[in-house]
Amino acid sequence: MQMRALGRSGLSIAPVVFGGNVFGWTADEATSFQLLDGFFDAGFNTIDTADVYSAWVDGHKGGESETVIGAWLKRGSVARDKAVIVSKVGHPSMGDDKRLKPSWIMEGVEQSLARLQTDYIDLYLTHFPDDDTPHEETLAALSRLKDQGKIRAIGCSNYSAEQLKASLDAAAKSGLPRYDVIQPEYNLYTREKFEGPLADLCQAEEIGVISYYALAAGFLTGKYRKAEDVKGSSRGYRVGDYLNDRGYAILGALDTVAKETGVSPASVAIAWVAARPGITAPIASATSLSQLDAIIAAGRLDLTADQMERLNAAGA
Repeated sequence: MQMRALGRSGLSIAPVVFGGNVFGWTADEATSFQLLDGFFDAGFNTIDTADVYSAWVDGHKGGESETVIGAWLKRGSVARDKAVIVSKVGHPSMGDDKRLKPSWIMEGVEQSLARLQTDYIDLYLTHFPDDDTPHEETLAALSRLKDQGKIRAIGCSNYSAEQLKASLDAAAKSGLPRYDVIQPEYNLYTREKFEGPLADLCQAEEIGVISYYALAAGFLTGKYRKAEDVKGSSRGYRVGDYLNDRGYAILGALDTVAKETGVSPASVAIAWVAARPGITAPIASATSLSQLDAIIAAGRLDLTADQMERLNAAGA
């Protein structure tokens, strides 16, 4: 598996990251273990999670995903230093009064470490911007955690180009570590949140990019093609936004390229993101071994320039 440098973080990751939001939610512990074993057996090495996963489920409070990953790590089927663990702190639903305040970051990381049953987190991201907390305060807390060996690298998620630039300026002015990675939403349908100023800034500053929603909540798998298809789906409320002429054009292009390459539309959609300028690796989730096969195929798929251009045009 060809690894990719994750910006200036010092980490190297495979071309697709496993989205751990499903662990303890739509994938129970036994299934999660199977999926993780298969993912790493295939040569991939990075898992994305967060302290908030899966607080949106009735009866959950957040941390369920980290707990499952921690139990899997404890089994020892993969050595800890062979797994790159990405987690996040500062989601609004974990408490509006907490967000990215230093006190919560210091407390939150301890809770995540305990659930993950590990001494360190490879990449720790601030989940959402917090306009009430200066960048310098947040970065100083993250710097202390790096000095303590509890995190190896830092990044941010859901920041605009302006917010990321402000954080970089604050880091430079204060002599603090900067965010070396960002996690934006990006896929064939949703492109405006990354392409343009944010992508330009990331490339200019050598910032690693791990993008999420590579399959647009499952729409780009081709599973959902009419309103009736989303009934009963855990993500059906989002898929309806894509059922329009542009969405159907993208599905048509995916179908064509999938037939040409002998893989699924999902694999093509993920591979397209992985091949885009500035992207280090997309995040994709699976809740079954067949879905995992699509992720593995995506990580091994090289799309031609012509195929990339046709997909680009359909999603433009």
